[in-house]
Amino acid sequence: MFGFLIAAGLGFATPQIENLIAPLLKGITSYIPIADTEKRLVAFMAAMLAAGIAAAILYSGTVFWVIAGGTLGYFATRIIAAVKKMIAERNAGE
Repeated sequence: MFGFLIAAGLGFATPQIENLIAPLLKGITSYIPIADTEKRLVAFMAAMLAAGIAAAILYSGTVFWVIAGGTLGYFATRIIAAVKKMIAERNAGE
């Protein structure tokens, strides 16, 4: 369960991680071309790698729950906005 929470937190923090690893990617792009649209994906992969390592060290969480937590964390702002919209529409209809 703790692995799920770690992955959710790191998935949510992917935009900040993208800003942190951007300078590191400049050195790699001369060998491996990375498009600007792929930088967020690389940051998410780094976040999930860190979450997987933390889950393995803490013996908490399976691969499924780490991936599920990371995915939910990554899309958390969109999910929350959709739920708020559904609640507002439901309350407006009453």
